[in-house]
Amino acid sequence: MHKILIYATYGWLTFIGVMHILVDVVSQYLRKTRLPSAETTLYWGLNISYGLGQIIFGLLALLVARHAFEVLEQWPAIILSFLATVAWLAFGFFFIEYREPKLMLLVFIILLIAATISANFASK
Repeated sequence: MHKILIYATYGWLTFIGVMHILVDVVSQYLRKTRLPSAETTLYWGLNISYGLGQIIFGLLALLVARHAFEVLEQWPAIILSFLATVAWLAFGFFFIEYREPKLMLLVFIILLIAATISANFASK
């Protein structure tokens, strides 16, 4: 059960990063909803960095889970995951005006807490 939660947690993070880029950047670019300006460049840059950060962190965690699963059960990896989550939440509250990315990150937090709790039970 613990392995499934770890894969679900970081798979979800990768998925929401991809969806964030597709919905907030690619779809708006294709529909041409934003006129070219410095504000548009900043908007796309912030959203791409937000989504790419989630994708890269999620893929790296999935890679670690595949090759060295026990690393994700140690406290430094767990703390790093929670710190990254706090950074994404802060970024979301300060720079993203709509709530969907925050709700998707809330699901990630719940999965991360469940994975952390299951790690404690799996090691006993």
